[in-house]
Amino acid sequence: MQRPIARVLPMLPLPHLDREFDYLIPAELDEQAQPGVRVRVRFAGRLVDGYLVDRAETSEREGKLGWLDRVVSPVQVLTPEISRLVDAVAERYAGTRADVLRLAIPPRHARIESENREPVDPPVIAAPDVSAWSTYTLGRALCEALGEGKAARAVWQAVPGEEWPRRCAELAAQVAVTGRGALIVVPDQRDLDRVANACNEIIGGGTVSVLSAGLGPAQRYRRWLAALRGHARVVVGTRSAMFAPVHNLGLVVVWDDGDDLHAEPRSPYPHVRDVAIQRAHLSGAAFVSAGFARTCESQLLVESGWAQEVVAPRAEVRAHAPRIVALADSEAALVRDPAARAARLPAIAFAAARDALARDEPVLVQVPRRGYVPALACQDCRAPLRCRVCAGPMEMVSEDGRQAFRCRWCATRVGAPKCDACGSGRIRAQVVGARRTAEELGRAFPGVPVLTSGGEAVLASVQQRKSLVVCTPGAEPVADAGYGAALLLDGWALLGRADLRVSEDALRKWMLACTLVKPASAGGMVVVVADSGIPVVQALIRWDPAGFADVELRQREEVGFPPAVKMIAIDGDSTAVADFVAHGDMPQGTDVLGPVPLPAGARMPVQGAGADPEDVERVLLRTGRRSGAALAGEVRKVQAVRSAQKGAGPVRVQVDPLHIG
Repeated sequence: MQRPIARVLPMLPLPHLDREFDYLIPAELDEQAQPGVRVRVRFAGRLVDGYLVDRAETSEREGKLGWLDRVVSPVQVLTPEISRLVDAVAERYAGTRADVLRLAIPPRHARIESENREPVDPPVIAAPDVSAWSTYTLGRALCEALGEGKAARAVWQAVPGEEWPRRCAELAAQVAVTGRGALIVVPDQRDLDRVANACNEIIGGGTVSVLSAGLGPAQRYRRWLAALRGHARVVVGTRSAMFAPVHNLGLVVVWDDGDDLHAEPRSPYPHVRDVAIQRAHLSGAAFVSAGFARTCESQLLVESGWAQEVVAPRAEVRAHAPRIVALADSEAALVRDPAARAARLPAIAFAAARDALARDEPVLVQVPRRGYVPALACQDCRAPLRCRVCAGPMEMVSEDGRQAFRCRWCATRVGAPKCDACGSGRIRAQVVGARRTAEELGRAFPGVPVLTSGGEAVLASVQQRKSLVVCTPGAEPVADAGYGAALLLDGWALLGRADLRVSEDALRKWMLACTLVKPASAGGMVVVVADSGIPVVQALIRWDPAGFADVELRQREEVGFPPAVKMIAIDGDSTAVADFVAHGDMPQGTDVLGPVPLPAGARMPVQGAGADPEDVERVLLRTGRRSGAALAGEVRKVQAVRSAQKGAGPVRVQVDPLHIG
């Protein structure tokens, strides 16, 4: 037998066991035990799952070796490309390869593996029409580079109203013509459906595989295998598709990289954009970060010269954009009181909606918060109303046409809440949700149908007729011919959060809504209920996401926040965090910030038995980008040492966390 030693990576969660172990291969498993297959091995007296990473002639381990117990499946699911990517992601995010592999490879279904094993002849794909890319500077050059098999890298800024799913499909088709594969990752199911339809129309349904977490396990594994076996030339999916085994990968496209859904909530918390960049680099594939808005991370790719920006001339942008207006200073003073209906819908917004409805066109109304009245306060002293059982925030709900009060944490109901601070029974709304807004608009525009989209009931599209569509950010349905107007209410609620990315996130959400509105030449108008003097509002009015991202990046550099620096958050109880910092020999120039309480809204890390959930804090490790890999490597080493020594409690490690506070 040639190379009788199997090097196996066991699927164990402990960082100090994140390495290969050598096993002898029985003669009867010689043919099946190939690199990339799933195996079972005995480890510390019990059988565990693992992946056969490589085979070798000899072992460096002294002593007797155990035997490979069995080959679970002969399908080589861990391809060399995905194996290299898993290694790179684990290093980048200071995690374990076992955690990354759980994200990368779906669970096995034996019945599905027996289907469609035979190779298929690649279909003939016609070259797509890419004339629409002439709208953009370097747009045609990008298409030509993809058609020639070059590893082009671009940050594409789509013009307002762009049929972006079709543009993404054209890029994928341009690569598929050359015989290489393409991967397109989008944030949610609605975007996925639109891109999949465009790819099926342009490329052909037999060569497109659609992956999403919403598929059943069997169906997802079937489509994943179609990509692995080369039956699908193009893979379109949500976050879970970022590791899809696309055969001969030639292009990776990430749409709207600023969406929170692109951030994996499970360890080691990789972001789709960063995984795509790593994958394009390792595979020699092209990379395109696309969207209407622009994140600081994409701006950094342009400024560093790693990617070229593909943007439209200002004349084209103005031709496609709706007219966008904001409140003057005098009007902005009114919206400080969100309980006043007139302030929530100022005269300019009311007029824009009325004119669009008069033309029998739908009007989009974006409200930052869902629900009825999700936050209440005392009318007299302005103190927030709190539950007397758990001190959670109180909200007003509407049930069968009647209003009721309940706690948002423990659901305790109260007949007539009173302020704990002053005892007043007079209540005011701090924030008005989408459902209450729909009621108010129904009274303000009698006879006009009012539709809602958000939460569990998200509309994909609406008919091109007179109606008011109230939605939360990200749940905006598409109107076939575009909305006549859009009202972006309660801008203060989006901009008032204590978060590093609050302005970037607000601009992205507003722009996504504006792109659904008709151009100004066709009467399209957007009213944003926010002070016109705020820089992010000015960027929206000018439709200048690149300029805003540049300014935002300069500010991040001044204060030392990602992506201008590398930052790693260590979360856990005070003893565990102190123990972690004490074990580390961080690179020179690393700043240790904290400990501080977890930022509002951050998920609590998993703690040991008996730990106090209130004794959770965060330490931030910050260094320059050139030292980022060294810092991540040291953090990974500390994790392994503490794991082997059974350190003073678990911690959660997040590299460049999305929300710092």
